[in-house]
Amino acid sequence: MGLSTHVLDTMHGCPAAGMEIALFRTEGEQVTLVSRYTLNADGRTDTPLFDAASLRAGTYRLVFDVAGYFGQRGVSLPQPSFLNRVQLDFGVADVSQHYHVPLLVSPWSYSTYRGS
Repeated sequence: MGLSTHVLDTMHGCPAAGMEIALFRTEGEQVTLVSRYTLNADGRTDTPLFDAASLRAGTYRLVFDVAGYFGQRGVSLPQPSFLNRVQLDFGVADVSQHYHVPLLVSPWSYSTYRGS
């Protein structure tokens, strides 16, 4: 169980390998960095963001460096880019369940959902 993420590059039709992401815990206005990652060839982290024993109920934020990723891929982006960093705030209510937060992204759009 625990918490995981997966990013798919919908512009190129592939995983977002090399994208930088950051995980934060949020409590009201307080935001605390938990960890930073670089996504692997499958667009995932090499380890879960939290394993089942470490995940706690509460609110979290994932920040995905979308402009940095597409810039590294050689995509010509306007300045400023339409999407710079995508920030997803979400809650974990039941730590006995797996929380998967996928992101489907292009330089101009994104979508997310609670995966399994």
